[in-house]
Amino acid sequence: MGQSQSQADTPPATAEELSKQLAQKFATRCFTPLELYSFRDVFRSLADTSDGVSYLKEDTLTRFLQVPDALGVAPVLFQMASYLGAFPFSAGAPAVLGFEEMIVVVVMLTERYGKVLRGGGKGRNVLLYRSLTVFDRLDGKEVADKGEEGGDKEVVEGEGGEVNGNAKAHVGFAVDQPANDEEGDDDDDGLALSALESLDANDVFKHSDAPPISHCSIPVENFRKIIMLLLLIAPLEASQPFPDYSDRLSGDNLEQLQATADAILSAFVNTESNTGIKIHAWNTVIPASLPNLFNGFSALFSHFLFSTSLDLSKRKPSSPTTTPPISPPTSPPSSPALRRPTTPPPPLPLIPTADAEEAEILDVTLLSQLSFFLPPTTLFHRLRLLYSGGSAGFSMRSFETRVFNWRAPSLLLVSGSRLPAIPEGSNERAFADSLPPKRLPDSTATNPNRLVFGAYIPQTWQQTYKTCLSDPGTILFQLAPTHTIHRSTISTDQLSFTHPPLSHPGISLGSPHPSSKSASGTANPAKLGPVSLHIDASFEFGVFTHDSRGGGAFEPASGPGGGDWQERFAIESLEVWGCGGEEEAEEQRRRWEWEEREAEARRRINFGKGDIEADRALLEMAGIIGGGRSGGSMN
Repeated sequence: MGQSQSQADTPPATAEELSKQLAQKFATRCFTPLELYSFRDVFRSLADTSDGVSYLKEDTLTRFLQVPDALGVAPVLFQMASYLGAFPFSAGAPAVLGFEEMIVVVVMLTERYGKVLRGGGKGRNVLLYRSLTVFDRLDGKEVADKGEEGGDKEVVEGEGGEVNGNAKAHVGFAVDQPANDEEGDDDDDGLALSALESLDANDVFKHSDAPPISHCSIPVENFRKIIMLLLLIAPLEASQPFPDYSDRLSGDNLEQLQATADAILSAFVNTESNTGIKIHAWNTVIPASLPNLFNGFSALFSHFLFSTSLDLSKRKPSSPTTTPPISPPTSPPSSPALRRPTTPPPPLPLIPTADAEEAEILDVTLLSQLSFFLPPTTLFHRLRLLYSGGSAGFSMRSFETRVFNWRAPSLLLVSGSRLPAIPEGSNERAFADSLPPKRLPDSTATNPNRLVFGAYIPQTWQQTYKTCLSDPGTILFQLAPTHTIHRSTISTDQLSFTHPPLSHPGISLGSPHPSSKSASGTANPAKLGPVSLHIDASFEFGVFTHDSRGGGAFEPASGPGGGDWQERFAIESLEVWGCGGEEEAEEQRRRWEWEEREAEARRRINFGKGDIEADRALLEMAGIIGGGRSGGSMN
């Protein structure tokens, strides 16, 4: 009984003790011994010490990660890390970034927490949202005023009790619950609960004193800086040395980086009328349109797990006087397989040099934007320019010759400028007459510098005669002036590639298959799908339609990019990029060579040598004559 009484009297673990236990579990289960050894070495080399506590300062952290000063993102990134370092007790944020706190930061940003925590998809998104938010005091004051006017003051005071003689014990708010919560927008404590459950301490969990999430927002300017950083680091690999970003932070490249960041930002909020991003927009846009947005942080913070100062071929004992609370092995494994080369080979170019010089639409920044919703493994170092209208000519035959033999997924990109409301010139009038009357407004009130649309096509291109091609992995998207993603529905009207005499020939995504012209030779206006892209056969004009009611082959967008709009544009550039490596390129080359041999063989057939019967037999075998068809005179 004495032992039971002693256990009962044991005080529960404090938040600080539980945080250290969680860091210990993260370190032993989410890192290999070599990674933990490297992490300790990197932390020791960077940390400042004050009153016996080692920690990382803002400039130290951002200097080690080589975050460009030109972005001005260092304070935002440090705020983010300081919040994550306090996990799972957000009330302790901002945390001092000591050894244990940095372990938590690295585990959360490299998404290794799955080895310890259950679930975490939505919970991590909300955690990242919280790490970037600021408390909107005006919003909180307005809600408090409404609560007092509605007579809620007495109820809250009665429930809250007194603290130091003050009945308002709710962190300065008259009400404790956010007003007008939308379903699914409440704070998600799933990761924090899972963390405490893993420590058998879920009974000590209490909701933090942080402001209700509906009273918080991410400042637009702060998030713009984060997006620009993510665009820079998207191609970064975990063990790859930090690249030189200087060429992307000057001149036209910087303008493109800023424009792309603004396009992505506009998916969350109307930047002209809003100054902050709310949780509802965050929960709506991230999973649907930007599921890979934060992947770059994984490679960036993985650099803590690679110490360039260690000679991993030798055993290096550690000093017992400086061993941190979490004790990794005194020496790393010396297996040659685990050695990190001191001079890694230079990485392959993201886009082959020759293709990059010829490309008019795709560049490294746009490629990074694509990686935010397409698998990066199909993009970086694996794209090949199959067709460019600027060099190969704007014709369907040229397109067909260069693209149809590609036996792997491909990317269609088209850019242009908005057509005037009143057509100018005969070609514009003919294009306008081929479409239904325009009843939807433009996507933006201002005329954008450039419109960019495209599609990810998982299947092989081919000419369609009666029905559309269909694949559930097909994605239609807009990259500028707003970032919107439209995934496939169960409809089959996804992709058609048609020549005359079908009506409205060209390339269509999301519209019904074109029909044959009537006996009189006239055609009804093109049938455009609710969410669709149509490029005419001359590759001169295009139209992108977005009807928020949906019901077609592709899902409509939500958020500021949603609504009802239609963009009619003059095509300036058109490209198709193959997603594949050497094997796919070799297969395309073999097919080209086979077609070349077949064409040459057909050219060498020479009739009229005098053997009429032999020539006739050859034509019959080819199906040109015979069966009641004379095929004309042989003489």
